[in-house]
Amino acid sequence: MSEPVDDAAAASAAASAAAEEAARRRRLVEVFGDVLPEADDEPTAQNRNDQWYLENRPPHHE
Repeated sequence: MSEPVDDAAAASAAASAAAEEAARRRRLVEVFGDVLPEADDEPTAQNRNDQWYLENRPPHHE
């Protein structure tokens, strides 16, 4: 007869853990913002030529 109580407690613990995880993720987004996009506009290393490096050279290399 104690099985329903154990199932209810396990379900409650799982729901509590899920709520805590969701709250943690919200706090991380508040602090650090959204994640970076997965793709960028830079060409791959195989497709880069000298012109790309000249256009993207940092100012202290002038």
